[in-house]
This record gives sequence, structure tokens and C-alpha cells, in this order.
Amino acid sequence: MAEKKPPKSDSPFATRIDPTKENLSQDQMHFIRQVELEQWKKNTSKLRTRNLVTGLAIGALVLGIYGYTFYSVSQERIMDEIDEEAKRARMKGPKTGAN
Repeated sequence: MAEKKPPKSDSPFATRIDPTKENLSQDQMHFIRQVELEQWKKNTSKLRTRNLVTGLAIGALVLGIYGYTFYSVSQERIMDEIDEEAKRARMKGPKTGAN
């Protein structure tokens, strides 16, 4: 998509120029640099915001997984304790042919 060239235009304000091939004055080159710098500033602020939102989303996901892991491990410990109590109860209970 970047290789596509815009159609030629007769309008002087819509004509694209190549600063390396055109003979431009210092003032024109300075103006081009200023415009390019403003475009970079505009694009970087959008990109910075997008990167920040993406980073926060990934961080929230990681913290959620981390928290869920701790929660599930603590549940496993409780299940182990319940299993131990069940074993003790079976040992104390009356001995029958079914045990």
C-alpha cells in the first residue's frame, strides 16, 4: 500500500515533491522540516497513548492470571485439609466389611 503513488494532479498545492531531487531554497527546506516534525509529534502522541493502553491491558491480564493462580492454590490446600479430615474420620470409624 505504501508503494502506490497518488495520481498526478494539476493543482500546485496537491503536488508531491521529492526534496532530494528538487532545487529548493533554505526557507522551503526549513518549512518542510517543520511540517514533518509536527507530523511526527502528532503521530507519536497517538502511538504513546495506544502503547500505554495496550501495556495496561496486558498488565491487568497478567495480574489477573497471577491472582487466580494464588486463589486456586489456596483452594487446593483447603481440599487437602478436608481429605486429611476424611482419612482421620475413616480411621476412627467402626470397622466393617465395606471399609
